[in-house]
Amino acid sequence: MTDFLFRESATLETCDARVAAVSDGAVELDRTVFYAASGGQPGDTGVLRLEGGEELAIVDTVHPDRDRSRIAHVLGEGAAVPAVGAGVTVELDWPRRHRLMRMHTALHLLSVAMPFGVTGGSIGAEKSRLDFDMPEPPEDVAAVEAWVNARIAEDLPVAAEWITEDELAAAPEMVKTMKVKPPVGQGRVRLIRIGAGDGTVDLQPCGGTHVARTGEIGRVRIGKIEKKGRENRRVNLHLDG
Repeated sequence: MTDFLFRESATLETCDARVAAVSDGAVELDRTVFYAASGGQPGDTGVLRLEGGEELAIVDTVHPDRDRSRIAHVLGEGAAVPAVGAGVTVELDWPRRHRLMRMHTALHLLSVAMPFGVTGGSIGAEKSRLDFDMPEPPEDVAAVEAWVNARIAEDLPVAAEWITEDELAAAPEMVKTMKVKPPVGQGRVRLIRIGAGDGTVDLQPCGGTHVARTGEIGRVRIGKIEKKGRENRRVNLHLDG
């Protein structure tokens, strides 16, 4: 199992590690700051540095064999895979990761501003989206956008916490996704809280990376709203800067 350092601190950009396993074109480490593609958030990219100074491009990060306890760092085509036990340093493409974090937290706010079941979603550095079980588009899109930007301007704290699987089962309303449920089987589930105490505006299961405060997001803009079925609407979201 890999130690997921990003779960406790999403702002870590680099770490030293040991190669725990290798496969064709990919490396698993004993610890990492790289997030693996899941939950609509893409895998991180960056570089892997060997002890001799050689740099290898990491072009994607995935959970091999859908095993969420493992993370594989996919190397660029033709790269020589380091040996098991080798000491390495990994470093994120931080500007890309930070944009994904800003987008991800903004989508959580959008899911509050539009209180419908979420049927899908995708996070990108340039554009993100949520699909809602919503028969008609909102009558006042500008008001939805203004609500999200107001919560961003309030600079609310964003923090992770954990509950047991039994506690989540007793509060099913926290799960907004209709087709994808939080992974279970490990005894506990990670939540992301936006706001604090009575000022909490959102609390939902999420394993992804987020900003520390909503003010980091910057202004957002709701883009095209597309019809994707009889009662399904896709809402696109953009960062303004």
